[in-house]
Amino acid sequence: MSSVTGTSSTPPESAAQAAAAAAAAAQSALQEAGQSLISGVTGDTTLDTSTIVSALVTSKVAAQSAALQDESATDTAEISSYGQLQAALSQLQVGLAPLFNGQLQATFTATASGNGLSATAGAGVTAGTYSVDVTQIAQAQSLTSGAFSSSEANSLGTGTMTISVGGKSMSLNVTSSNNSLTGIAAAINSSSSNPGLTAQVVNGSDGAHLVLQATGTGQTNTINVVVNATTDTGLSALGVTSTAGAGTTAGAIGASTITSTGTNSSYPNTWTQGAAAQNAQFTLNGTPVSSATNSDSTALTGVTLNIASAAVGTTQTLTVASDPTTIESDITNFVSDYNAVVSLMAAQTSFTAGATSSSSSGPLLGDSALTAVQNMLGNLVSSGVPGPNGTVSLASIGITLVSDGSSDSGTLSVNTATLDNAVQNNPTQVAALFNMTNGLGQQLNAAVNTFSESGGVLDQRTAQYTADLQSVKTQATALTAYEAQLTSQYTNEFTALNSLMASTNSDSKYLTALFGGTNSAGALATGASSS
Repeated sequence: MSSVTGTSSTPPESAAQAAAAAAAAAQSALQEAGQSLISGVTGDTTLDTSTIVSALVTSKVAAQSAALQDESATDTAEISSYGQLQAALSQLQVGLAPLFNGQLQATFTATASGNGLSATAGAGVTAGTYSVDVTQIAQAQSLTSGAFSSSEANSLGTGTMTISVGGKSMSLNVTSSNNSLTGIAAAINSSSSNPGLTAQVVNGSDGAHLVLQATGTGQTNTINVVVNATTDTGLSALGVTSTAGAGTTAGAIGASTITSTGTNSSYPNTWTQGAAAQNAQFTLNGTPVSSATNSDSTALTGVTLNIASAAVGTTQTLTVASDPTTIESDITNFVSDYNAVVSLMAAQTSFTAGATSSSSSGPLLGDSALTAVQNMLGNLVSSGVPGPNGTVSLASIGITLVSDGSSDSGTLSVNTATLDNAVQNNPTQVAALFNMTNGLGQQLNAAVNTFSESGGVLDQRTAQYTADLQSVKTQATALTAYEAQLTSQYTNEFTALNSLMASTNSDSKYLTALFGGTNSAGALATGASSS
């Protein structure tokens, strides 16, 4: 049994049985060794040295070896049990998290009444109903240059192009190696200083066009191209200026406008705007909102609104309400994790009256640390928390302790109908029970921390059992060395005895032949008689 004091009280049957078995084996071996000695002394055979040595060594070390093996098995089982308990408590804290970090109180859904408008609710949201009127969505600007003939598109001239989107820009040197539309498009796309746009060449029936597409939405993400041509066979026609729209109020268009800035009258190609740079525009309960993207999280605290084109021109109702399904799921998940801890502890401390083997008992039966955890959990889940209308407890929302003496005693049982009613119709009561200050989740998490944190009671217990196991291993190593020493000593002694007995037996035979024995007169006696 483990030598760690003040922790567990493992029934002694295993150690006693192991010692008894070792003693029986040693006795049997000694009997065999004794018979070997008798045969060697009284007969013509030599001693069975191996059997005698093995028996004597076994008789010396068997009991201690069995005790060490039993203690090693006990320590290993206890270390494993504490590891399982640590893991179960860790999972319990995961299940507790929504009940003490405010997530439970912030569990809401946000639902729109029509198409093209969706929303997600997060921290800080409050329940309510809102009217959302969408007038336009945010989009990214797209520009298409005028058409270039085949010869122009393949040799536009040389110079520099400064390309900007919003407040970022890049400078592109146009040389004889890249002064085609495809060369310029490739250089824009591969540039490490690309300000946020893509370029491609579209070949139409009227010629080749350079198409620029901003990657970001919003009325400020406009595209501008300034061309300084050194030689000009169409390069200057790629200049364009975009002006951001002023749509900051509901109903304003807020879209960008463009102006071609080509200066060479020989290449009067003009840009067209395929899609204007514009913000999303909507009203929230009559208040105008402008957003550079179609996902806005600033208009309504705790709510992210997602707008699609289907919502344009519609007025929809947005309903923000608590999410009973998620709340109930968080609570029942906690119950499941709690019950896993209780069931594990019950198995680790189980005992069967009248059992003849320690395998019928849990490895942590009587362990003071585990008993403390059991008492702590039981006391907390059966207590209450002050609420707006008196004390609120798990029982008041349909969660009760099983206390019928069965194997499930101490676990929690959920009355789904009562829990659903509490969450749906009395959310303040549920919020009070799991409040972030002194709620049940906070209390359980803090209590579990005192046991399972690094350097806590469970860590200390594990360290004690680990140290004891190491001590057992050290003792076992020493015992093995002692066994080897005894084996060598006894082997030498009985080998010498065997040699002595063989010599004595040979001398006895010689003397008997010479002087006679019980059944013979001997050579000397026969010779004297014949004379």
